[in-house]
Amino acid sequence: MAGSGLGALGSAELMSAAQALSLPADAYGNDTNVEMMWAIKAYQHAEIYFNLISSVDPRYLRLTKEDDMIYREFRTHFGSMKVDVLDPDQLKSETAKLAWRPFCLQFETLVEDFNYGTLLRLDCTKDYTEENTIFATRIQFLAIEVTRNREGFNSPLFLHSVHSAHANHKGCMADVAT
Repeated sequence: MAGSGLGALGSAELMSAAQALSLPADAYGNDTNVEMMWAIKAYQHAEIYFNLISSVDPRYLRLTKEDDMIYREFRTHFGSMKVDVLDPDQLKSETAKLAWRPFCLQFETLVEDFNYGTLLRLDCTKDYTEENTIFATRIQFLAIEVTRNREGFNSPLFLHSVHSAHANHKGCMADVAT
């Protein structure tokens, strides 16, 4: 994710974007600058989350204080849904939207910004790329990522990161010894 133009904003621009995004939606209409700020915010969230699951064992990660309920309700509503590799139709088709609506709405008062737009990886073994990313609501993101974490689907990212760090550490130690 490094090297993207979206991550090149300074703190002043980020503060301005955060302030603008706190205003009511009807204050903007279809302002492309606001759309870009939302895209930047979603990208930054994705980058932080990916770094987190690459650095901390995701099986023990808590994303919200409501993780237990989110997981339980997700598996109650979508018990057979595969979460390792998502089919976009599971989130975006008209049938899927009808199924997701009651699930999402039950978290309206429990999860802050439950309907905020976020980026979600389709294949959990891969990074965020244009081909591997779909736009979802925050509660959909949380439901799928909490499930991926609890069921071990995100663990290979962490293990790969640990093995890479260990291999690099061994290489550094060999350089020091010679």
